Amino acid sequence: MERPERERYDDICDALTEWHPEVRASKVFGMPCLKRSGRVIAGFSRTGMVFKLTDPAVHARALAIPGAHLFDPSGRGNTVFRQWVVIPPKQAAEWESLAYDAFGQDHSIPAPAPAKPAPPLSGGSVEPTPPAA
Repeated sequence: MERPERERYDDICDALTEWHPEVRASKVFGMPCLKRSGRVIAGFSRTGMVFKLTDPAVHARALAIPGAHLFDPSGRGNTVFRQWVVIPPKQAAEWESLAYDAFGQDHSIPAPAPAKPAPPLSGGSVEPTPPAA
């Protein structure tokens, strides 16, 4: 028996594929997904519905939803996809609007580079290193 959240995902897929001929249901690495013109825009993982959101404002709004987090396909926290946000089943009411947001975004935009950590603060004066002889 399918989980009710999977049925919700399937309903969203059916609507998008019926109304938009460039959208089709597919799979990527075994995960059910939606592709628009060959590019993955959303999917269904074991932790919720996943959306590729290239618009920074929409991405931030999605991450602000309780329980939302960045997508890590490995499930181990070491392969985070920065443009991808997982919305848990408890927030399934948000899935449809985010699916349409993901559909309307430009998926050729590369993910921004991760922020570089700030250099450590030194507590005192820095002695210059003498030149090598």
